[in-house]
Amino acid sequence: MNQWKDSPRYSAAREIVVVLRRTGYKAYFAGGCVRDLLLGLEAKDFDVATSATPDIVMGVFAKTYSVGAHFGVVLVCSNGADSAEITTEVATFRHDGAYSDGRRPDTVRFSTDPREDVLRRDFTINGMLLDPVVLEETADFEAATLDYVGGRDDLKARIVRAIGDPSLRFAEDKLRMLRAVRFAARLEFEIEPRTMTAIQAAASEIGQVSSERIRDELTLMLTEGHARRAMELLDTSGLLAYVLPEALRMKGVEQPPQFHPEGDVWIHTLLLLEKLKPGVPSTLAWGALLHDIGKPATFRPPDPKKPGDRIRFDGHVEVGVRMAEAILGRLRFSNEDTEQIVALVKNHMRFGDILQMRESTLKRFLRLPKFDEHLALHWMDCMSAHCDLKLYEFAKEKYEAAPVESIRPKLLVTGKDLIAAGYRPGPEFKTILEAAEDAQLEGFATTTEEGMAIVRKQFGDPPAASA
Repeated sequence: MNQWKDSPRYSAAREIVVVLRRTGYKAYFAGGCVRDLLLGLEAKDFDVATSATPDIVMGVFAKTYSVGAHFGVVLVCSNGADSAEITTEVATFRHDGAYSDGRRPDTVRFSTDPREDVLRRDFTINGMLLDPVVLEETADFEAATLDYVGGRDDLKARIVRAIGDPSLRFAEDKLRMLRAVRFAARLEFEIEPRTMTAIQAAASEIGQVSSERIRDELTLMLTEGHARRAMELLDTSGLLAYVLPEALRMKGVEQPPQFHPEGDVWIHTLLLLEKLKPGVPSTLAWGALLHDIGKPATFRPPDPKKPGDRIRFDGHVEVGVRMAEAILGRLRFSNEDTEQIVALVKNHMRFGDILQMRESTLKRFLRLPKFDEHLALHWMDCMSAHCDLKLYEFAKEKYEAAPVESIRPKLLVTGKDLIAAGYRPGPEFKTILEAAEDAQLEGFATTTEEGMAIVRKQFGDPPAASA
């Protein structure tokens, strides 16, 4: 019950509170850690709010970093029990001026009043302060909590409510609209009606938030274990039309019932998202969301002139790859993550051919980077449609049984070997080397000599040798 006491981050933050109070200042735990402690959840970080100004905080503690002194934020570094450095965010009570950019206040006035600090925060469930000393003395969360905004009642009612006027809160910081959706999804809360109405009214302004921040919020929604709920709330709030309009177009796009008895492309995608566990790799989560993103653009209804014809999505993979690249580029994903997510989209239909693949093709397929993510996506894809896992089980068995050296062996024939034999470097080299590796992967060549013999048989003798 009191496992939070064993957290090194809790201990570090508590010590900061004690030291600041000893120095004559008010100090409390603030924000999400208070919410999580009251819900009985594990708090990842413990933030401190104080009446001490940044220069005082930096003067009191030996090792600090000023990451936002203008906004009253200082990082205080301390060592945990295992000597690992722990960084705690310490923020001065403040009152914010106008937010002309829809993201950060133009001016900040420091305050000594914790109530004034709370009233400028986003949601009631994030607006409580907690006294760790009182908590340890009384073991009474209610007695240890300063709640000026009704956060405890909203936690009990399981609702996300903006502090004060929701329209004003979202006008100050547009990102709060996405945060409302994320908190509601993650905690399985409802968004309070006035707060939801304010989001719907301001949804079109979410573009004022940087692409990177939108990407990060969406990624958290997809990886915190309630991705389907998050996507449905994005749709209900009107935000989806502005952050991922491509996903919205999946709604109502019918699929052939013999393969997709679950319904349209949107329902199918939601069912995949429902299967994403907390902590899932972000690339797999985005792959699940985008794997069928090309279907709406390639939808073709059954041809009434062809008896037994069905709905088709010819070329949806190729279109989906281009769309995924555009979406990921717009959201400023790293090249590494983009490559993996696009690979998931590009290869998700290849499992349908796995029983007919040549040995060399199968081994190349199995050695795709992070093939476990391809497997996981295929499992979700099947379980969100026809539930036939025959191809998944075959691929999984082959993947787990294949030693690395069998699917990615040291090449018997290299470019140097071709040059030494008299072949001239050029565009055909790649084709020749792939053919040599095919022979190696399929067991037809076990030595360089055997590999070169197959090259000569398929491509002829090099010009120098035939002259």
